[in-house]
Amino acid sequence: MDTLRRNSELLPRNRWYAARRSSIVDSVAKPDETVPTPPDKPPASGEGLRLARIGPVLTLALTGAVLLSVGLFVGALWLLGFPDLTPVGPKGISLARMLDLLKLSFAVVAGIGGVIALVVAYRKQKVTEAAGHRQQAAELRADEAHQREATKLFNERFATAAGQLGHDAPAVRLTGVHALAGLADDAPTRELRQTMIDVLCAYLRIPYAPDPGEEGGRDERLAFAGLREVRHTIIRIITHLRDGASTSWQGHDFDFTGVVFDGGDFARAEFSGGEVSFDGAKFSGGTVDFRHVSNWSHPPTLPGPAPAGLLLPKLTATAGKSEAPAPEAEETAE
Repeated sequence: MDTLRRNSELLPRNRWYAARRSSIVDSVAKPDETVPTPPDKPPASGEGLRLARIGPVLTLALTGAVLLSVGLFVGALWLLGFPDLTPVGPKGISLARMLDLLKLSFAVVAGIGGVIALVVAYRKQKVTEAAGHRQQAAELRADEAHQREATKLFNERFATAAGQLGHDAPAVRLTGVHALAGLADDAPTRELRQTMIDVLCAYLRIPYAPDPGEEGGRDERLAFAGLREVRHTIIRIITHLRDGASTSWQGHDFDFTGVVFDGGDFARAEFSGGEVSFDGAKFSGGTVDFRHVSNWSHPPTLPGPAPAGLLLPKLTATAGKSEAPAPEAEETAE
């Protein structure tokens, strides 16, 4: 019985909840009902500046000026007791005094006109400033979008070139080398160009199998020749250090630590403004030409005589700069 009594007490309340729920569902389901929309996002600073239309403002200002001048004129007459416009009599007013009152009214109107002119000039200045802010904001957004697109394209090109440089086929690696050189030339900042140079120098520092010689098989000799061509191509690309290069890499760092040079042409390269390290580099086989190198303060030091094929410049006694030797003085170690 107690349970039935409690259920009977809860029944009206449940009916009320059901009716309330039904009304809410019906209001949502009706297509004709208008759904309130959230307020618009407030415009950013310098954008969406709205000013009143100049026509109504000028009309209101002129009307106010006329009414004010008339009021001033009538007020002056009221203070004078509304005298007759006669030159005589106790309540009369002279024509000269009347003209003075008119001049005063016109002066007030002119002052109000000056205020209106200042308002118009101020409004024009605000409109010009708002347009300038909008243009600057648009240019900034365009520059940011251009920078993002350029960075995205640069990263995609770098990823592609790095993948090509790590490919097994020498031809694909050569494509990656030239792609990295192109990225270094197109790099918008010195840091990005230095990154491309570091990647190329790091490839030269990677250990590789020596020349198999005649004892090696045909496939081994072909593989070695392909890798050697890739390495020599990187060295040739460093001709960007020469004065006649379209895009100079002078002033950047080159780390040839531990690199095995079995050929390459550094002739007429200019090492200036950056650090060039040949620490632990080995020169074996082929011909490595360092003749006519300029601004070279720390040339590679050799523990003994120069190996075969290594062409070094003669150094002057001043500032460590190299001087091109005469053709008959150039020696290649036998």
